[in-house]
Amino acid sequence: MRLFSKEELSKYDGSDGNPTYIAYNGKVYDVSSAPNWIDGSHFEHFAGDDLTGAVDDAPHGDEVMAGFPVVGELAS
Repeated sequence: MRLFSKEELSKYDGSDGNPTYIAYNGKVYDVSSAPNWIDGSHFEHFAGDDLTGAVDDAPHGDEVMAGFPVVGELAS
């Protein structure tokens, strides 16, 4: 499993042809295929970041992450 630093994760922001990755609870997910993540943003959230705390304010729970492939882990 690939280990991502926060700096490395920030490069996967969905811009310039880069994949759209987000971290959640220590795992890094590829959300590139999600229609809600067009151009690397989803409402006020941006790809290439750890969104663990953001799900607390979302209208959905963490079950939504089950639909996306895990591509690595976020280094602590």
